[in-house]
Amino acid sequence: MRALRAHRRGGPDVLVEEDAPIPSPGTGDVLVRVHAASFTPTELEWPSTWIDRAGRDRLPSIPGHEVSGVVTALGYGATGVAVGDAVYGLTDWYRDGTAAEYVAVEARNLARKPDKLDHLTGAALPMVALTAQQALFDHGGLARGQAVAVLGAGGGVGTFAVQLARAAGARVVAVARPWASDILRAFGAEVFADVDGAPLAEMDLIFDLVGGEVLRRACAIVRGGATVVSVVENPPADVNRRGRFFVVEPSRPQLRELGDRVAAGALRPVVGATWPLRDGRAAFEAKHRGGQPGKAVLLVDES
Repeated sequence: MRALRAHRRGGPDVLVEEDAPIPSPGTGDVLVRVHAASFTPTELEWPSTWIDRAGRDRLPSIPGHEVSGVVTALGYGATGVAVGDAVYGLTDWYRDGTAAEYVAVEARNLARKPDKLDHLTGAALPMVALTAQQALFDHGGLARGQAVAVLGAGGGVGTFAVQLARAAGARVVAVARPWASDILRAFGAEVFADVDGAPLAEMDLIFDLVGGEVLRRACAIVRGGATVVSVVENPPADVNRRGRFFVVEPSRPQLRELGDRVAAGALRPVVGATWPLRDGRAAFEAKHRGGQPGKAVLLVDES
């Protein structure tokens, strides 16, 4: 099969499109013929991209952890999907990913793709939808009538989080770069260029997608009793507010529910650009440069 692989640690420059062995599905796995895949720009910095769960080097490594495709084989004990099913979902961080023509995935991490969703949309959905859902509601406890600020709102997760929060009846403040302003306003957010100008003292929840100095400044402004949820790092400790760091978890029930809402037109994952698999390195480079709202999607089966 053709795959995007890295033979040494590094940034997008180490990625090459080349021939690789088709993976064999293990116990509980399914083999998926990938139609479209997506990735997180920072995943080349994750330890799990380069080592397995025991800490052993697993190079060469295939990046990408979001997939939409068709099941072609079942491993022993795989349940919930069948050969021929169109599916979408997340793959394990410590295994080869989805920037390839085939990927072996735990069946429990996949959901059947709604018929009204094309594979491009299916690949753009899992990471953004599950991360936003879990941050806002599972960890943030967002309720109707409350106010939430999304830091770094211009990317795939941020644009989806704005929609989810608005649909839940929340006031939404988006902190994002100017190139994302129009689309965020179209989704109903109040848009600010930096945390110092945003009304963070009025927020019940801060959802952080940036970390670093932006997160520290936000925590210094937000009112007492608010909750700060980050997918980047632990928020600075403070007895006057709740701070939580989390890593998104696959969830078939949540993915089904969110996929149905997207299929019905109530929510929309934003696709910033699409690339053929052979240009996967360029896709990573483009997302690292910034200036592109939403998700980048690799079209693996261009037919």
